[in-house]
Amino acid sequence: MTSGLYAGRVVHARLRPRRHRLSYRVFSLLLDLDELETLGKRLRFFGHNRAAIFSFFDRDHGDGGPDLRGWIAAQLGAAGTALAAPRIEVLCYPRILGYVFNPLTVYFCRDGDALRAILYEVHNTFGEKRTYVIRVSPGAEIIEQICAKELYVSPFMPMACTYRFRIEPPSDKVLISIAEDDAEGLLLTASFAGERRDLSDATLLRALFAYPLMTLKVTAAIHWEALKLWLKGVRYIARRPAAERVATTIVD
Repeated sequence: MTSGLYAGRVVHARLRPRRHRLSYRVFSLLLDLDELETLGKRLRFFGHNRAAIFSFFDRDHGDGGPDLRGWIAAQLGAAGTALAAPRIEVLCYPRILGYVFNPLTVYFCRDGDALRAILYEVHNTFGEKRTYVIRVSPGAEIIEQICAKELYVSPFMPMACTYRFRIEPPSDKVLISIAEDDAEGLLLTASFAGERRDLSDATLLRALFAYPLMTLKVTAAIHWEALKLWLKGVRYIARRPAAERVATTIVD
């Protein structure tokens, strides 16, 4: 099956005005939407739109509605991308014991085997999300894309920034790398690098003990690292609420 588990590490490095670095062991699931029903029936520890030790709920993503596949198709249509043989893979944290927070969900949108677009769904801790839809140039093995930041994420990062994505699509490994630039240049780098494991009950059970309460720790770590930045004297930037709680940017 296409779906799998990627075990690795999230690393952030801030360069200015104070250096700050974090590194955490995490894992993500890569879920082929066409395989979700089968996975939910075959695996004892995974549920699709139902409670389980590990679960994926459509309403946690997209516009929060029950038709995630339809929402993705609508975003691609707005970007002028029609898929004759759509195959959508979602890289995200699952719910663990009912809880999840995904700072970033990445959708790999393929037409058959050809990667045609990537959706970057950014969540903040204020219940807002912004999805950036970027088409993929044919034939590229390493994807490099760029867009303007349009969602307030951290109280210690300015809004006037640009994201530069560097993606190695899922295979035996996956890499999601983001460089964030402000007017002075590179300000922050963030990355997730992971190695593939087959998605099975045994793999999920090992992950449960190797990464205990991981999704809860993700939220706790966000606030802990924010406290450390504040103690280092990094300037606090007040939040201006987003005009829409859920929004999409089509990147030309």
